[in-house]
Amino acid sequence: MTETARSAASSAVVVARLRAAGCVFAEDEAQILVAAAADPVALERLVQRRVAGEPLEYITGSVEFGDLQVSVIPGVFVPRQRSLLLVEIAVELALPAATIVDMCCGSGALGSVLATRLPAATIVAADIDPVAADCARVNLAGRGQVHLGDLFDALPHELGRHIDVVVCNAPYVPTAAIATMPPEAREHEPQATLDGGVDGLDLLRRVAVSAPRWLARPSHLVMEVGASQAHTACDIFTAAGFAASIRRDDDRGAIAVVGVLD
Repeated sequence: MTETARSAASSAVVVARLRAAGCVFAEDEAQILVAAAADPVALERLVQRRVAGEPLEYITGSVEFGDLQVSVIPGVFVPRQRSLLLVEIAVELALPAATIVDMCCGSGALGSVLATRLPAATIVAADIDPVAADCARVNLAGRGQVHLGDLFDALPHELGRHIDVVVCNAPYVPTAAIATMPPEAREHEPQATLDGGVDGLDLLRRVAVSAPRWLARPSHLVMEVGASQAHTACDIFTAAGFAASIRRDDDRGAIAVVGVLD
């Protein structure tokens, strides 16, 4: 058997095992795992981890996000492709040299793509979790600042009234709904990165209320929400002083609430 034939046979076996484990994109994941493995022994270890339900991104150590390979480590929220809507809105709204904050940054995926698409912008990221902040520092090295702390309390005081855009993918899953999430999320990602409280909007409320003290005029706050939360989130933004609107990306299944502060 040629090397090519052996590789094809190996890939077919991996696909079958992943499909049996319930992986929806078994073919794509098999290609990624085969490419990541140095030898058959390493491949077997990777496949075992995936079959056991561990997120593919933790296994390979990265995820493709907005044309970048973003480093992701266990204990950090895995970026979802739908969150690129926040990036696209920020790029649309921001001036080239804007100061942009990636709040609840996790791996820093949003800030990393923004740094690429708006190279003259000042990118600042913040997260309360030290593991996430360390991961974000890797992804934003040389391209942005990362601060550790609780929401806006993490930021340097000199940023007050000088932030042009805040993008924030805060946890927004209602507590009771976490049990219905796919096992790879609810069993492997930290619950704090998913749990948004009773209605899923606890963090959104805190961000919306605090943001006006930090934002320039005019400025924008852009946050991801679930479909059933969009109108309530708009009401929260309005009560905090923003003119609010809803943006949707049906192809990605993404919804964002956009607040304008004049």
